Amino acid sequence: MIISANAYIPFPRPLVYATYRDKLTELVSYLPDIRGIDIKSRREEGGLLHFVNEWHGGGEIPLVARAVLSEAMLSWTDIATWNESEFTTVWRINTHAFTEAVHCTGKNSFLEMENGTLIENRGVLTIDPKQIKNVPQFLAGTVSQTVEDYLSKKIEPNLHQVAEGVRLYLEQKQKKKNSGI
Repeated sequence: MIISANAYIPFPRPLVYATYRDKLTELVSYLPDIRGIDIKSRREEGGLLHFVNEWHGGGEIPLVARAVLSEAMLSWTDIATWNESEFTTVWRINTHAFTEAVHCTGKNSFLEMENGTLIENRGVLTIDPKQIKNVPQFLAGTVSQTVEDYLSKKIEPNLHQVAEGVRLYLEQKQKKKNSGI
């Protein structure tokens, strides 16, 4: 499955890029489907910044449904390399459920636009039914299609939600700055 999501944020590219990269944990309050983001590692090497972040979803999932879904199904690890000279980030998502079967990679480009920034999110999600463990082979194709459908309904909206969170975060910071708070 191809992942493609664009978002426009009416703030300068360097500010939008730095907010995405450096303020992620502060954005959680703006992300209704996310319960938390833990920064597992951050290291700089050769002009690139490497992050490993663990995301915990399920923010707006009813408590009863959350009791049925495992934490593994609601969490994932995001491994990203940020290149400030190109205003890009290359990422890989490791799901905590069906880990061997799910492969998700992509690249975000932050493009300077008049009066703002366009974020192009591009990626690919593939599921290898042969790698789905503890499922009879004759059901693996159905299970992989179900998992892909579920993830496809989560990934692109999540990308839009993060962009919206960045916009709201920056607007709030601007209002506080303008009011002298």
